[in-house]
Parts: sequence; C-alpha cells; structure tokens
Amino acid sequence: MKKFALAVVAALLVAVFLAPATLAQSITWTSGFQVQNLSNSTANIVVSYYNQNGTKNISDVQDQIPAMASKTYFPIAANAGFNGSVVVSSDQPVVAIANTLGNSPQYAASTESFSEGSTSIKLPLIMKGNGGFYTWFNVQNAGASNTSVTVQFVPGSSGNAYTAPAVTVAPGAAATFDQHTLAALGTKFVGSAVVTSNSQPIVATVMQVGEIQKSLLGYNGFTGGSTTVNLPLVMANNSGFFTGIQVQNVGSSATTITIDYGSNTGGTLNPANDTATIPANGSATFIQSGGKWTSRYVGSATVTSTGGQPIVAIVNQLKPGGVTLGTAYNGFDPTKATSKVSAPLIMANNGGWFTGAQIQNVGSASATVTVDYGTNLSGSYAPPNEVRTIAPGDSVTLIQNGGAWAGKKYVGSLTATGGGGSDQIVLIVNQLKAGPAGDQFMTYDGFNY
Repeated sequence: MKKFALAVVAALLVAVFLAPATLAQSITWTSGFQVQNLSNSTANIVVSYYNQNGTKNISDVQDQIPAMASKTYFPIAANAGFNGSVVVSSDQPVVAIANTLGNSPQYAASTESFSEGSTSIKLPLIMKGNGGFYTWFNVQNAGASNTSVTVQFVPGSSGNAYTAPAVTVAPGAAATFDQHTLAALGTKFVGSAVVTSNSQPIVATVMQVGEIQKSLLGYNGFTGGSTTVNLPLVMANNSGFFTGIQVQNVGSSATTITIDYGSNTGGTLNPANDTATIPANGSATFIQSGGKWTSRYVGSATVTSTGGQPIVAIVNQLKPGGVTLGTAYNGFDPTKATSKVSAPLIMANNGGWFTGAQIQNVGSASATVTVDYGTNLSGSYAPPNEVRTIAPGDSVTLIQNGGAWAGKKYVGSLTATGGGGSDQIVLIVNQLKAGPAGDQFMTYDGFNY
C-alpha cells in the first residue's frame, strides 16, 4: 500500500482502554473511533494498535471505507485490557475521531486524530485538585524512532512549577502522565504545560476528569500557535450550560490578549470584551458565568494577542447539576481555515444520541455555507442540504434533533462548503444523549481540507 506521508496517515491517539492502577481512581476506560474517507474513491486502510512499550497489541487490521463515507470501530479489535494508541494508514485522505468512555455511561469525551506532530506541544489547561477536577494526558510518538519526552508544568492561578523526568516513547506508542498522583504540583494546581521531544514529532491528548461533578472533558495538545484564535461556540445561561475559555501564551514574551464576543444568536446580551496580560508559557481563564453574564448568550468569540506573540485556547462547556455534563474543544488558527470542513460523525435519534454542528465564519466577508450530509449508515433517511449565510466572526448552529429530524434515525457524516472557494470556515460538533445517566456530552473539531 502506498502511504502519502503524514497528510493521509492519521496518527490517532485513542487514549487509554484499561487504565493502570495509578490512573484508575475506580474508573475503567474504553474507547472507540470513527474514520471518514474524504476522497471520491474507496479508501484501503490499515489500523495498527500499539502497546505503551512500542510492541503491537495485535496484527494490523485491514479494512475499506467507501468514497466520502465513514466507519465506526467500536468495540475495537485490540485484546482485552489494551492500554495504548492507534495509527491509521490509508491510500486515500482520511480523518478520524476518538470517543473515550469511563465507567460508561458516567464519563465521555471526544477528540480528533492528528495528521502531523511537532517536537513541542502546548497544553493550555492542566489541573490537580481544582474543585474536584484533575487531568491526565497521553503523549504519542508520531515519528520513526524512539524519542525522549519532557513535560514542563507552568502554574497559572495556583500550584508549583515543575519539570518531570524524561520518558522514552517508542514509535507509534504513547506514554501516560497523570496529574492526580503528582505530588510535585502541590495540593492544587491550575495552569498549563509544555511537552518537548528531543528528536521525533509527538502529539498529545488531555482528559479533564471531574471526580465530584462526574464529567470528562477532552482536548488535543497544540503543535503551534497563532496571533488570532477563533472559538465557534461560547455560552452563558443557555438552559444551564455555560463555557470557560482557557488561553495560553506560547510565545517568548508576555502578551495582552483580547476576547471579542460575536453576535448573540440566543438572546439580547452584548458582552463587553475581556482582556488579560499573560506571561510566556502562562495561561488565563475566562468563565462565562456570573458577573457581566447576566442573561442568555449563545455565540462565538475571537481571541487576539499583541506583540506578535502566538497563543492557543480551548473552550470547556459545562452544565452542572444532578447529572453534570461537560466537554471541551480546541480553538482554531484562522490561517489554517479553508472553504471546506468535514465532520466524521453526525447523529439523529441514534439510541437517544444526537449532534449539533456549530459553523463559524473566520473570514473578513459574509460567507454562504452549504451543508451536505453523507450516506446514512443506520437508516433510510437522507437529510437534504442546508444553506446558511454567516457574518464575519459569527457562527450558526445546526441541531440534528426535532424538526425535519424528528423520529428519523441518522448516523453518518457532514461536509460544509463555503461559496466560491474563498470563504473561510471552521466547525465543531457536539454529541449529546437526551436524559443521560451520566456525562453523555462530547465535542470534536471539524477537519479543514
């Protein structure tokens, strides 16, 4: 099989399937993943499962995915007790998402595959003992030989600065870093981290675990930064949901950042900008709850920095209560936006699951976007295309629940395309199960291509 380098080899970190004793905290982890073929030809793929010591858990699995279609791998083919990572190779362009479950259905999170890595990865939010939340993350070697990985923890509002001893990671394999048991961070740590490889490109995925408000929020580490970051969905007082924005300065000097909130599509509140000065490698938190957030807000945000310093950002979405719902997504570098973006998993009436897609226009002119739904893998309903016009910086929400979707099961994918090829758009997808018994709320970023 011909491999078109990293452009079509999705290095997919599927997190931990069965956590080691130091990570468990009475949580048993499982995972599944969804692969989408972005081409007009059948994709021949190979799925490789790597143990953390670099050996393969099973023989490589070969499969095919029809043109512009997607396929779900759950349960996965690995042996029981597998704790590792996955690499998907293809002769056609593919992308993937991983869904991570803990004590299903109590915890759930979704993250995206990687097409390339870097020798320096930025993690905007790392926690220990933060109101019952802590983090753990996996670092995967996306290179061809062993590499030495070092993690520098940078406190924000609390905790100790700390650089962990180097860990050797084999090609394709992943290593786990658990902040729950890391005494060097102090009793409470809220900050960021920088993960460095001495030779090979690496990738990383972070899980935020709520032990009191039982929830799981996953996001991917950043391989670089930009002076502008776009956030398609920000909320306050939205049927109990609110968001929190975490911004990390990944530059070499302090910078002042500004958060400009987009048009409110769910109410009348027009929130003022937020600003903060952040030191190099430091981070700042902005929570859309209390204070000026007096009424309902559903919109977007654009974060900019001064002095040419690159920044990254994530958004946490949370609904506290008897059953806490929590999820996270990565902010977007607008210079990497395109006129076409794909979503590997879209659902309606799928055992109670449905999705909501949030599309943001990150260009400077109004964008007309056409949404095309892929083949239905679980029913006969063929959703019609949708067309939306979006002002610069603003976003629109497409919910696959009620209305034309009422009573119709759909499991498939989505492609959103801007008009004329000049529009610049980004996309996130929320996955939600109505009336959940646990944190059945997950988010992933769409893939620009």
